[in-house]
Amino acid sequence: MLRNVLVVGQFVISISLIIGTLVIYNQLKYIENKDIGFNREHVMTVWDTWTLGDKAKTFKQEIKQLAGVQSVSMTGYLPTDGANNNSSVFKDPVLDQKRAILSSIWFVDEDYVPTLGMKMVAGRNFSAQMSTDSTAIIVNESAAKLLAFSDPLNKNLYVPQDNMAKIMKPFHIVGVVKDFNFKSLRQNVTPMILFNSQDRGALSIRMKSADIKALEGQIKAKWVAFSPNHEFNYSFMDKDFEKLYRTEQRTGQIAVSFTSLAIVIASLGLFGLAAYAAEQRTKEIGIRKVLGANVSNIVGMLSKDFIRLVIIAILVAVPVAWYFMHQWLQGFAYHQNVQWWIIAVAGLGAVAIAFVTISFQSIKAALTNPVKSLRSE
Repeated sequence: MLRNVLVVGQFVISISLIIGTLVIYNQLKYIENKDIGFNREHVMTVWDTWTLGDKAKTFKQEIKQLAGVQSVSMTGYLPTDGANNNSSVFKDPVLDQKRAILSSIWFVDEDYVPTLGMKMVAGRNFSAQMSTDSTAIIVNESAAKLLAFSDPLNKNLYVPQDNMAKIMKPFHIVGVVKDFNFKSLRQNVTPMILFNSQDRGALSIRMKSADIKALEGQIKAKWVAFSPNHEFNYSFMDKDFEKLYRTEQRTGQIAVSFTSLAIVIASLGLFGLAAYAAEQRTKEIGIRKVLGANVSNIVGMLSKDFIRLVIIAILVAVPVAWYFMHQWLQGFAYHQNVQWWIIAVAGLGAVAIAFVTISFQSIKAALTNPVKSLRSE
């Protein structure tokens, strides 16, 4: 009984870890492939462009002229940087906190939407050719829903311009951008308003060149020419996005290590028990072979008891692992559920590992000369 309990316990741990590992990697794959509302591929971000001062705009124009550059936007408000700037806006010029709408406020230029590959679902993007766009704003779908306008285009929103909130400046909505995840996928998309204004925090460069390294060198040379005393600090947006989920990636790596160790320990225990069972039934195996039993009959006879224990372990491990991984997934606003195939893979994998482990000893016992088996003491 003690041996059986230990076998079940070891496989409960192994199966639970297998399920946990598969759930973590399935969630990471979901995050990697989810439509987050912007295109992070082939976008290079040059940081600290505020150090260029008044030369920042000229630097942007020169980068824009490089062959292999598709578009360039200058702002430090980027969805992979965790930028946060919340403020209240109002649907009318009367300051009433009950009618205030709390929203993320980002300051971007007219190149922001195309550079980040965002999609307009209504209206238009900012335009440098339209002087009235100095007071234009773009809202995301979540903000448009919260505002509850039948048609948000050309409607005004009001923003306090002084500490006493006595001056309310109107801004007109020119477009609605598709919701994009500007926070981790652990959080829902919240209302966002884009203001057409200058910010020198960073420069985002969408590349179309096949030779990224060569283009990097050209951009660095331009930086050195403009700011020789400041370090050229850059990153790629897809890598910045991955950094947001470094904790989950490390958890997945640790889970793989512990799963592998648990499987090895469980297999070693099962291997020892199978050897012990085969030795205890040596004469029985010899008699069965003399009476006509073949190798598969012997392997099946020795395996069925252990496979039964593994099946019991599966029945115990599945609800336990499902509960804990379901709780872990609730930490994400956007997540996959625990898929049925994960349970199936973990269960079948455990049975396969157990069968292979047991079969090694079972086949060895089945191939032993029955004369030797019957003579054994």
